[in-house]
Amino acid sequence: MKIDRLLAMTILLLNRERISASALAERFEVSTKTIYRDIETLCRAGIPIVSHQGMSGGFELMERYTIGRQMLSPGEIEALRAAVKGAASVLDDQTFADLADKVQALLGGGTEGRGPGVIFDLNAWSGHASTRDRVECLRQAAREALRVEVRYLNMNGKESRRLLEPAMLLMKGGIWYLQAYCLLRKEFRIFRLSRMLELRETGEPFIPKAAPAIDTYEWNDDWDSMPRIAVSLRFCAEVRLRVTDTFEASLMTELENGCVRIAGDFTMDEWFYGMLLSYGDRVTVESPLVIAEELVRRARRIVESYAGIVHADQRMDSQKENVLQPSNNVDMGMSAF
Repeated sequence: MKIDRLLAMTILLLNRERISASALAERFEVSTKTIYRDIETLCRAGIPIVSHQGMSGGFELMERYTIGRQMLSPGEIEALRAAVKGAASVLDDQTFADLADKVQALLGGGTEGRGPGVIFDLNAWSGHASTRDRVECLRQAAREALRVEVRYLNMNGKESRRLLEPAMLLMKGGIWYLQAYCLLRKEFRIFRLSRMLELRETGEPFIPKAAPAIDTYEWNDDWDSMPRIAVSLRFCAEVRLRVTDTFEASLMTELENGCVRIAGDFTMDEWFYGMLLSYGDRVTVESPLVIAEELVRRARRIVESYAGIVHADQRMDSQKENVLQPSNNVDMGMSAF
C-alpha cells in the first residue's frame, strides 16, 4: 500500500543521511517516477525533505528533524521496550534501565491486553558473573580509550599476549566478541571473550582509530581452513533431548524407537571428536568409516592412560586383602584355644 511505503520511506530517511531515488526504487520495488511522486507527497504533508543533485545526490531530511511518538504504534513501542530491556539484562549500565522506563512511559501504563510479546534476555540460565565483569571492563576501556592486555588462546590452541585498543563489543549467537586494534598484528581483529585467559587494564591511553563497520563482517574461510565432510550419525533415544539442543533441526531425521539421525557437513576437529566421545555408546557413526576408526584410536588411548592407575589400585586392594586375611597357623591356634 502507498501509505505503508510512505511511512517506511520516512523511517528510512530518518535513519540515513542521504539516499538516492534509484536506491529507494530498488528498496521498495517501484519505479523512480513513483519515488519522485512519493517524495512530493511527503513534502506536501510537511516532512522537510531536501533534494541534492549530482553524482552524490539524493534525498535527506533537514537536520534536527525527529519522529514523533504518534508515528509509533503501541506494538512498535513495546518491541522497542523489549529490545532495550534485553540490553539492560546483560549490561550493567543504568542508562539502559532508565531508557526502558522512558519507553514504558510512552506506552501509557501497563502492557496488559496487548497480546503475546517477546522478551530478550541475553543472559544464559547458568551465566557467570565473570562474563558481565569482562564486558563492563572492555566497555569502559573502549569508552575511555584505554588499552588492555589479554592472554589470548587462538583457534589453533596457541597462547599469546596481546595489547589491544578496544573499539566495539559484539554479541553474536549468544557469544561475546570484541573488535579491537591489535598492536601485535597492526590491524583490527575480532577476539572471542571466552578465549581471553587473562584480562588486564593497563591505564595506557590511545588515540581511537577508524574501525571497519562491525555489521559488515562476514565469515572468512581462513578462520577455519579445515575441510568439511559429509557425516551421518545415529543417536539412541536416551540422548534425543541433548541431540536436539546441540544440532540444527534441519540436520535431524527421526527414526524408529525414538532414535535420531544427524546428517550434515562437519569439520573433523577436536570439538567434533570430543563431542562424539561424550556420547559414549549412545552414538553410532554410520559414515564415513574414517571417523569411527579415529574414535576407536582415541578410546584406546583413553583406556591406556588409565591402565596404570587401575592396575596400581588393584594391587593395593590385593595387598590390603592379604594383610587382613589371617594365616592358617593363626586359625589353628585359635581353634585349639
